[in-house]
Amino acid sequence: MSLVVAGRIALSLALGSVLLVGCARFDDSASSPFTPEPTFNPAEPKSPQQNPSQRPRPTGPCIDPDPNVITTCLDSTAGIISLGEDALVTERRTGRIYKTVAVDPSDPQSPPILVGQVDVDGSGDGGISDIALSPTYREDGLIYAYITTGSDNRVVRIAENGPPKTILTGIPKGSVGNHGALEFISPTELLVLTGDAGNPGLASAPSSLAGKVLRINSPSPGANAEVVASGLGTAGDLCDDGKDSVWITDRTPTEDRLQRLGRDGSITTAWTWPDRPGVGGCAAGPDVVAIAMSGAKALAIANPDANTHAITAAPTFTVQDKYGRLGGAAAGADGTIWATTVNNDDNHGPFDDRVIKVPPPSQGTGPD
Repeated sequence: MSLVVAGRIALSLALGSVLLVGCARFDDSASSPFTPEPTFNPAEPKSPQQNPSQRPRPTGPCIDPDPNVITTCLDSTAGIISLGEDALVTERRTGRIYKTVAVDPSDPQSPPILVGQVDVDGSGDGGISDIALSPTYREDGLIYAYITTGSDNRVVRIAENGPPKTILTGIPKGSVGNHGALEFISPTELLVLTGDAGNPGLASAPSSLAGKVLRINSPSPGANAEVVASGLGTAGDLCDDGKDSVWITDRTPTEDRLQRLGRDGSITTAWTWPDRPGVGGCAAGPDVVAIAMSGAKALAIANPDANTHAITAAPTFTVQDKYGRLGGAAAGADGTIWATTVNNDDNHGPFDDRVIKVPPPSQGTGPD
């Protein structure tokens, strides 16, 4: 990657990150520059529903020598939200939501702080896929979550006290294809990306909520959803560029895709990967999209034209094979990209799963 391109990426991410907070984001017009992290302190979490083969959370020292690793020894991760110096990250299978703690050289074992938990069915690729902060979080403290239950996939709202409240139910559940994503595109509009529940036919069926982009206006218990786009495969993520585009990542049996949803409701395919590198979480600015990839074990950087939105050059990879399988992505205020690993879904290392901060490409990625 040339220094000119690398500098452009870093600058674009830095400028766009006020409107970006990762796999689940909110409209920042209500608070600046970032909404503070949740402050509630729940009681001891319930024992989550887990597969018998699930690896228990490590209790020993978890100190990754890489200075770009912020948090280690998590169970398999999913959604991540940048909070500036810290982040919120979910453990997909356990339903836990953690606040990362920036590593202090004098105390390198600082553990993440549990700030919430919701009961989920973590089998297959289900669980808690994504979270989004209420646009008025500073006043109401609400967190929205996309979760898998024993009967369906749904959107719930989590408050400091009391059980989660259901916002939208009835999103089809399958043995696979349960991942979903959330994105506030305005103070009153929540977009929901749903997977196809392992049945591509549902994605094109008007009567099904599977394989769709849905819009919920003024999300509250019992809300109705409007179909914005259909024909999605295994859901990856939604990321708003803060200008005029929402980018969508998904995976189909024949290719992985990066698609663009315009403000007028039009959807176009911007780039495809026939080799199916496992596109996941994304973060976007007016002329850049960063995409976490599990199969390619890298962060891909795509540069759409700021005016036409066309991507004419193949996205480039950074930190490939450095941290293993990447699943989540969120933009930091300083041009860095927060990312999560999903190595516990496959072959994990002694520090997995991890939250890392990838420096802007022009700054390098630290020692190998």
